[in-house]
Amino acid sequence: MSGKREKNILSSQQKENLIKILKFRFEKNTDRHREIAWQEVEQRLDANPGKLWSVSEMERTGGEPDMIGIDKKSGEFIFADCSAESPSGRRSLSYDREGQMSRKEAIPVENAVDLASAMGTELMTEEQYFQLQRAGSFDLKTSSWLKTPEEVRKNGGAIFGDRRYGRVFIYHNGAQSYYGARGFRCILRV
Repeated sequence: MSGKREKNILSSQQKENLIKILKFRFEKNTDRHREIAWQEVEQRLDANPGKLWSVSEMERTGGEPDMIGIDKKSGEFIFADCSAESPSGRRSLSYDREGQMSRKEAIPVENAVDLASAMGTELMTEEQYFQLQRAGSFDLKTSSWLKTPEEVRKNGGAIFGDRRYGRVFIYHNGAQSYYGARGFRCILRV
């Protein structure tokens, strides 16, 4: 072997550091995942090094990932960005490549859909965003792009959510728009 690491695989030190962070967050927020023990989560992550890398990307970009539930049909563990505000390392992005490239000037460096894909994750859906908001108060000062229904996207728009005035709101904007206070939240199934 040449000693080169595989792409998207963490070193043993990176893995150890990330597992410590995730375990601490898991134990601190047991109300998000009452039905599961940490040992089961760690075993699942150990068995899926590519998914562990994706969780590390969520962490690296400010998402503070935590497990928020289990998919009842597939049995997969669901991780989500649980940072209080939209992840700081994923802001000032258009919704998708088409929106990004449709700008005549001030084209953002990246877009939410492509960056989520590169991280091995997906954008949260509207339903998942409401589920997250039931677990706490998120996006009080920021907003987050959400996976946009095709009929909205076909018409040039994209949706995003935030929490204001004690309520969760879902809005629309042109997919080409971007703001310093708008990022996106990820979902990852392991």
